[in-house]
Amino acid sequence: MHEAPPTADGLPVDDGSAAAAFTRLGALMARLREPQTGCPWDLEQTFASVAPHTLEEAYEVVDAITRHDLAALRDELGDLLFQVVFHSRLAEEQGAFDLAAVARGLVDKMVRRHPQVFSGGKMGDRHEQTTRWEAQKALEKAAVGLHSALDDVPLALPALTRAAKLGRRAARVGFDWPDATGPRAKIDEELAELKLAVMAQDAVETAAELGDVLFAVVNLARHLGVDPEAALRGTNERFERRFRGVEARLTAAGSSPAAAGLEQLNALWESVKREQRQQALTAIQEAFRQPRAK
Repeated sequence: MHEAPPTADGLPVDDGSAAAAFTRLGALMARLREPQTGCPWDLEQTFASVAPHTLEEAYEVVDAITRHDLAALRDELGDLLFQVVFHSRLAEEQGAFDLAAVARGLVDKMVRRHPQVFSGGKMGDRHEQTTRWEAQKALEKAAVGLHSALDDVPLALPALTRAAKLGRRAARVGFDWPDATGPRAKIDEELAELKLAVMAQDAVETAAELGDVLFAVVNLARHLGVDPEAALRGTNERFERRFRGVEARLTAAGSSPAAAGLEQLNALWESVKREQRQQALTAIQEAFRQPRAK
């Protein structure tokens, strides 16, 4: 049997298969972490130092999806995969686990949580599947000593996302309002308490009450079936687009936001908002007018 000739980069040969691609990726990570000839930056890294990059790459994946940019999504998924490989390599060097163990564990977990797909179980509706999924997760948590409904909700989640997840966990054991009127009334209650804290000029209590307002808003979003993180990202995007529109109009007029008064800024804001809403409506109408493929 003849061995494959070495590649120019010294990594295993890529024969076009997925297995070869992953083999090269693992070998690349090992080379970067090789004590004598590896990359100095990569050699200095730890789980803790790599973690912020992992979060950043996850957000960049979401950004590419939001922009409907599939070319960027491929690149960003690669960057996120590299984070998984990096953490796995660090663990392997400590004798804890390797990338193969990560993949095996994932497959085993998905098989356990989808008995209707892999074990010949009865296929139920979405609600039934969710109930089974959560029951299986509860068994897995209990097996490793986790018993609180709030156990294993990651601290590193964005605050809005974590608030929604905490609310969902509490709701599963009955700690929740029966409908959206409860959290809506809670918002009014928390706003009143925030007003008192502001009037008392109590900075600590003001921060606490403002947090309670935000948490109540997240609970309302959960009852309305709205992802609060996605909703706020959408608002951020609209604000940025509209404010840039205001800036563009002022620049065309030889002015700037700093030179314009609040009244003019508000008037331009409303004008840009109406214009952009009309553009969006026109785009939707045009899409419906397009001939459909047979």
